[in-house]
Amino acid sequence: MENIFNILQSNSDGIVFSVKLVPNSSFSKIADYTQDYVRIKISSPPIENRANKELIEFCSKLFDVNKSKISIISGEKSKIKKILIKNVNIDDITKKLMFVLNSVQKG
Repeated sequence: MENIFNILQSNSDGIVFSVKLVPNSSFSKIADYTQDYVRIKISSPPIENRANKELIEFCSKLFDVNKSKISIISGEKSKIKKILIKNVNIDDITKKLMFVLNSVQKG
């Protein structure tokens, strides 16, 4: 598996995770990934911020991090989003993401 540097980046506040959100899916899961983002399917519709809330909950479970440490910092009304995960170690997040991405197809 190649470098996931474009998907995860460290900054002074934590880790920025690049996502392409696909709402209205039959169930929530990581569908695939590119060198720039992870495509995450969410069952909620993009109405009244429901898909974004479910995305935060999904990322909380994925990375085993409290939801209060996760926020959408760009793309709130777009499919391409940047998610900030505060106060985490990039090595821990990278290991968890690599484990999951090894079981999905590259897009």
